[in-house]
Amino acid sequence: MRLWSIHPKYLDTKGLLALWREGLLAKKVLEGKTRGYKNHPQLERFKKSEDPIAYINAYLYEVLLEAKRRGYNFDESKIDKVKIDGKLTVTDEQIAYEFQHLLKKLKSRDRRKYEEIKNTKEIEPHPIFEVIKGKIEPWEKI
Repeated sequence: MRLWSIHPKYLDTKGLLALWREGLLAKKVLEGKTRGYKNHPQLERFKKSEDPIAYINAYLYEVLLEAKRRGYNFDESKIDKVKIDGKLTVTDEQIAYEFQHLLKKLKSRDRRKYEEIKNTKEIEPHPIFEVIKGKIEPWEKI
């Protein structure tokens, strides 16, 4: 499971579809509707928030918006549209690590997307995150 901290606009089609699927799984885990993945490290930041379910729904809503921008038809009924107060934090080194990780995947998987984003200087985070100074997050599997 990878719940990207970078903006979903950087993902290729395969990555965006996987993010939607994995985000919906994360939602089920946070709602207590599944047995597996309960202690998955990618869920830590959501669990630490004031309202994990609201934040995962807000996360998925942004993924849905990116899918709509591309003309994809994701099932909106699978998430609740919520308003969150505040943002979760993510470190600048985490954002950089994820972007480099994505570039490695894209280099072999989607050369067009790779060429489109490879020279990005200012990497945007997913809209529910605020970037702070810091090392790669402790929950990241390197």
